Amino acid sequence: MNAIVLSILIMVTLSLMRVSVVFALIAATLVGGLYAGMPIGEIMDAFNDGLGNGATVAISYAVLGAFAVALSRSGITQLLSRKAIAGLHLDEGIPHRRTIVFTLLGVLLAFAVSSQNLIPVHIAFIPVLVPPLLTLMNHLKLDRRAVACVITFGITAPYMLLPVGFGSIFLHDILLTNLNDNGLDVTAGMVPTAMVVPIAGMALGLVVAVLLSYRGKRDYEDRNLAHGDETPAEAARHLKPWQMVVLALALVGTVVVQLLSGSMVLGGLFGFALLSVSGVFHWHEQDSIFTEGMRMMALVGFIMISAAGFASVMQASGQVETLVTSSTELIGDNKGLAALVMLLVGLFITMGIGSSFSTIPIIASLYVPLAINFGFSPMATIALVGTAAALGDAGSPASDSTLGPTAGLNADGQHDHIWDSVVPTFLHYNIPLIAFGWLAAMTL
Repeated sequence: MNAIVLSILIMVTLSLMRVSVVFALIAATLVGGLYAGMPIGEIMDAFNDGLGNGATVAISYAVLGAFAVALSRSGITQLLSRKAIAGLHLDEGIPHRRTIVFTLLGVLLAFAVSSQNLIPVHIAFIPVLVPPLLTLMNHLKLDRRAVACVITFGITAPYMLLPVGFGSIFLHDILLTNLNDNGLDVTAGMVPTAMVVPIAGMALGLVVAVLLSYRGKRDYEDRNLAHGDETPAEAARHLKPWQMVVLALALVGTVVVQLLSGSMVLGGLFGFALLSVSGVFHWHEQDSIFTEGMRMMALVGFIMISAAGFASVMQASGQVETLVTSSTELIGDNKGLAALVMLLVGLFITMGIGSSFSTIPIIASLYVPLAINFGFSPMATIALVGTAAALGDAGSPASDSTLGPTAGLNADGQHDHIWDSVVPTFLHYNIPLIAFGWLAAMTL
């Protein structure tokens, strides 16, 4: 068995057994590296070298978590949720619950799509926007697995289809460049066109998740998201109008600073600093609120850091090329089987790395010569490489496309990362991506 396949199976198995994803990643790294013949010292050197690649995102999440807790502590989220619940009569059993649920899901989808293309803040909006909505979701008895599927679709599908914002980086700067650098002759207009069919598979998965799989009601408890001298409910009672203006400025300013500086850390710090001087919580509470916010996001950060180390060891092992080579020996001259195997191998490669942006250079260098050899058209090759890379974003325990929704939905400790984010998105997106990616490869 290939070391990458073994390590991914270990990571997934341990995660499904509710072992910490961080522990699962480290255990899979050690087993995979040893199985590949790497000395323990070389494994740890490669692991340590890779840790820094995940540190930036981890600290960004921690700071945004602190900003999110500060918003909650101000009482504004409690105030808005209470007004929404009362105005919609959610505690009385309303006849139009489904309409409200679909409206809320539509709003979250719009925010997620906008975060990739219109206002490219990526996953930064999740820990700020989603936790305040949890009480509203609770009273709607909305299954958070449906919300996770909606957000994951919104932060994954747009950049694979629309060449704007992060989509421009993925489709043009990374995918197009690497395809042409490895011997394929394609133009910018061909790339999004080739990805239409695979994304249609994801859209089908989204419809199934919302309308069938998770349409039922699910009960959650109302829990406070922050603590201090006052609860959020108490703070909401004496929130002044001018403080509400400052809160709005903090939200807008966080986005603007991030866009201007390109740093989620600076954006989160700006928002937290503005709230600190607004008087919405006492000055001496700053440290405890900031620490609580970082603690809320600690798991997400450590998973991302560990995933970066895992990816570094897997690449240093040289097993990626071996996996592709050994797989091609099983194919023969069957073109349909070749497309399926390439997608499945791409799934294993990208599941551990967890980022389509990072895996495109690896996938393209191996898959383009292989696709040309099997006689796939340029459009089919684009679909194969793009879909194989996208499989790492949708449904991976180490992907920010699943960690992001978990960061927001688990703010009150009632949403499991593996069973409520990873498994639903894997079933509804990765399986359709493989099926529709294969269809695209065979028809384009």
